[in-house]
Parts: sequence; structure tokens; C-alpha cells
Amino acid sequence: MRTNLLRFMFDSAWRFEAAGNELYVGAGWLILIWTLVVSVLCVRLRQSEGAWSEALLAAGFWMLVPVGFLGLLLWQPDVGVVRTGIPVFGYGFMMFVGFSAASWLAGQRIRQIGVESDVIWDMLMWALIPGLVGARIYFLVRHGSPEFSSAVGLQKLIAAVALWDGGIVFYGSVVGGMAGIATFCRLRGLPLVPVLDVLTPSLLVGEGFGRIGCFLYGCCYGRACSLPWAVQFPPDSLTFGQLVRRGLLDAQATATMPLHPTQLYSSGAAFVLAVILSWYFRRRPYDGAVLCLAAILYPISRTGLESLRADVAAFSVGLKDAEIFSLLLVAAGVGGMYYFSRHRRLTVVRATAQSQSV
Repeated sequence: MRTNLLRFMFDSAWRFEAAGNELYVGAGWLILIWTLVVSVLCVRLRQSEGAWSEALLAAGFWMLVPVGFLGLLLWQPDVGVVRTGIPVFGYGFMMFVGFSAASWLAGQRIRQIGVESDVIWDMLMWALIPGLVGARIYFLVRHGSPEFSSAVGLQKLIAAVALWDGGIVFYGSVVGGMAGIATFCRLRGLPLVPVLDVLTPSLLVGEGFGRIGCFLYGCCYGRACSLPWAVQFPPDSLTFGQLVRRGLLDAQATATMPLHPTQLYSSGAAFVLAVILSWYFRRRPYDGAVLCLAAILYPISRTGLESLRADVAAFSVGLKDAEIFSLLLVAAGVGGMYYFSRHRRLTVVRATAQSQSV
């Protein structure tokens, strides 16, 4: 339960120590890790391009960052980043891991419909930016945040895009991301439904890592319970602050009451669904089958988990927004199954022969 996983400090190159609920790591480790990653990517780029010139040029560009860090470490200028260090936010880091893993897996899978994996990397920004915009807008409209509500001027704009502080909604990201993907496929002349089948299991992989980020940050918390695996959040967590504001917890408490780790429940369910959908993709009877199966299965697990969450209130009709979306999504999944099964089009590449119906 760390809002910040760690903080790279510039007062010592090889510092490595715990400080409260944070881990302080010397900037030397950051420089070393960055250099190693750039070196590996340089070798791989040389292997794919066949020329050292382009690989070394790209490596030289990315090495400007650790060189800058080295300069700060050696000269110790009196600037903010040297005094406070560089935090690695738990929520943002898990989003990065989830997005990277999901994209790599989709790149491997898309070859099965006769499309080069490079297309996935071209598609990234078309899915990521609209997805984050949709997820953030829905969160601010539906839930808001103290930082956003109280901010004015430029600070309000910064608070609106402060994804490093958490605050996105999965269904909002799906709507925004699908709009971006649909636009990309139209511009590139790609078959939309087969591409969505490819991306759907990866979407659940991203959701799985994202929920771990929720756990680290403290959002999407569960109801009180006495189970052996119940968790308690520290005073610097979002969960603690929200329970205090709701009058459910004493501000002087050392931790929250034991709660359901609903974030980890959601993460586990997402990873299980990702495995199921990946298996089904290789056996799908027609285009759209994977997308529709996810539209049916995900809301079922989500509805069950919503009953254990305590961070979102229901509407006057007695249902939470996620439960309403789940009902609509199941209906769309069932209807889509019927529609796509009637058309029976399947885009697939077998051995050396490519068979496409789009």
C-alpha cells in the first residue's frame, strides 16, 4: 500500500533505505538501470534494422536523460528535483506495466489475423490517449476529487489530468479507447471487429495491473470485514482520508479498519478472464466472438465485486453506475453473439495461406 513505490534521491548515488512508508533509492541506481535498458534496446534495434547507425543515434538521444541526472547528482544545484527527489508513483507505474504487457501480448496475437505486430505500436496512442481522457472525464463528472474541486486557474487544469494521483473509471476508458481504435482502423483500412478480438484479452491484462495500482493508491476500497486476508490502509492513503471525511474513522487512528481487498479481487478476476479470452481467441468460431464473450463475462464478475466495494454510492434506483453499465454490456454481448454468429465471418491466417473475410 504505497502511494509512492520509491523515490530516487540525489543526495547519494547508491542510497537504499526505507523512510516511513517510502523507499529512498540513490539516483545512481536510476542512471544504471536507464543505461542498461537503453543498451538492450539499442542491440535489439540494431538486430531489427541491420545497421548500427540508427541504433546508436536512437541510443544517444535516450542517453541524454541519464546524463542530465548524472549532472544533477554531481553538481547538486539548488532545484526542486534535487531537494525532493523523483517519486515513482505506484498507480502510474502499474498503469505503465499493464499497458506495456497488454501491448506486447496484443502484438503477438495480431499476427494470427494477418496483420504485422508493428501496427499495435502504431495504434498505442490512438487507444491510450482517448482511453485515459474518457476514463478521467467520467471519474471527474461522477466522483470528482477534493484536489480538482478546490483548485483554481492552472492548478485546476493540472488536477484534471493528475493521473499519477489515481482517479480513472474502467468503463470510461473502454468507451474512449474503442473510439480511438475505431478511428485508427478506419484510417488504416484495418478490419475493426477482428482487431477488437485481438485487443480484448489484452484489455483485461491492463485492467489486472491497473487494479494493483488501485490497491497501492487506496482507491476502489472494500467494505469492512473480519476475514484473515483483510487489509488495513495507513494514514497517508486515499482510503484513510475518505473514511475520515465520511465520519467512519477517527482521524487519529493508526490505520483503517480491516477491509476487503477488492482491488486485488478485481485484479485476480481480470487476469483469469484474460487467460480465458486468450484461450478462446485461438478457438473462436467467428469474428466478434471474443469481444462478445468478454462483454458477457466481465460484467458478471464486476457485479459480484461491486457488492463488496464501499467507495461508490448507488443511484436512487438502487444500482451503482458500474452495475448499470454491466447490464447494458451483457445485453450488447448477447446481441452481438447473435449478430456475428449469423454472419459467420472469420479472419485467420493458417500456415502459409492467408484467409481473410472482412
